[in-house]
This record gives sequence, C-alpha cells and structure tokens, in this order.
Amino acid sequence: MTVAGCSAAAAGPEGSRTSFGASESVGEGTVRTYTTVDARGEPTGVGIRMSATALDGLPETGEKFMLDLPEQASATAFDHVMLNWNPHGHEPEILFGKPHFDMHFYLTDMAAIHAIDPSAPDYALRAAHLPDAKYIPGDYITPPGLLASELAVPFMGVHWMDATAGMIPGVYDFTQTFINGSWDGNYTFMEPMMTRAWLLTKPAIRESVKQPQAYQHTAYYPTVYSVRFDYATGEYDISLEQMILRQKS
Repeated sequence: MTVAGCSAAAAGPEGSRTSFGASESVGEGTVRTYTTVDARGEPTGVGIRMSATALDGLPETGEKFMLDLPEQASATAFDHVMLNWNPHGHEPEILFGKPHFDMHFYLTDMAAIHAIDPSAPDYALRAAHLPDAKYIPGDYITPPGLLASELAVPFMGVHWMDATAGMIPGVYDFTQTFINGSWDGNYTFMEPMMTRAWLLTKPAIRESVKQPQAYQHTAYYPTVYSVRFDYATGEYDISLEQMILRQKS
C-alpha cells in the first residue's frame, strides 16, 4: 500500500482551476488524483487520472494505493481515494471475476477505513449497522440472502449494488459499474469499478450519480460520473463532477 501527497495546479476555462495530487507509479505508468474548482473557488469535481501505460505491466497479484486528494477537495464530501488493481477479479466472481480496477472515493478518513478489521470483536455488529434508508442512494441494495457481515470487505466496508443494473449471475457482463458502500451506520464510499479490457477501448461515458433522499454531512456531492480518454495528455479521466452543496439533514 502506498500513500501519495499533493502537487501542482493548472488553470482551466472560465476561471476554473484543477489541482493535482502527487503522481504515483501504477503498472508502467502513473496515477494522480485531482480536484476542480470554479472561479469562486467552489469545488466542481474530483477524480483520478491514469496514464495509458498504467494499464501495462500490471502485477499478477493485487495492489492497493491510498491516494490523498488535493486540499481543494476539503469542502467536498470526499477525504481520499483508494485505487485497487484486481488481476483475478474478486467475489462474487460470477459477477466481478474479470481483471479490473476498483476506485473507492471515501467519505471518511483513512484511520476509519483501517479500523474496519474482521478481528475486531464488534466487526459483525458494525457491519450490520446500516445507514437509515434516506441516506442510501436510490435503487441501491445489499444483495439478498446474505448477512451484512458476509458482505463487508475488510478495510473497505459493506458494498451496495444498483438493483437496476441487471446483475444476474451467469447473464451479467461486467464492463463498468458504480457501487456505493457503508460502515457502522455511515454512507462511506462511492466506487466506480471498471475492467482493464473496457478501459483499453478508450470509452467515453457520462451518467447521473443516483442521489439519496438526505445527506449525513454538509458538503459538495457529485451528480455526474464520467469516464473518458484525454488524447491530449494520454490519460484516462475518471471523474465525479457537477457538484452541488447539500445540507446535513
């Protein structure tokens, strides 16, 4: 596991500004986080940029990178990003068994994530403590028939799937999806997931981020999720954008 700090910023259109986290080596390339603010300094998006060569020379064992967001993200709901490379996929393998990346945008700090430890005596109790329904994005559910403790991933939390995504075992063809997650009564992460093979096609998608009925914290939250390949920089751009200030309720 590695942790990256912060670095430079670049000006954009209409007075917007993008600040970048420090580059971290992944595969034969690099990855860096970023935050975009408008002319007033209000955040409009956060994201990850991966160089095209980051998809080459990846190891046959899984890797995890804990990446700081630039300080300009402090008004957003997000604290940091965890990038996971899963060369053999992960459970449930019938759905997510392809080589892919998980990109956890965490709404809680690293210390809280490290405390999600299955050796803790209250692990199952905290996993089963789900957020109030009003805080879970629309259409998201835990897979039926399993206990929350069985759905909890150590040092991550309980994963929620979009019930409208057609995730039928044996039928679902995983290319990319958007997961949400929780731990101990808190909505804790948003997670784009995408296969290496899909990224290699240099896709361009732009989708709405499903919203909850209420928010646990006053902060800027994204309403749009996008993936594109920036031919000018040779980077994949995974973005949570068009942020709106939401009030705790």
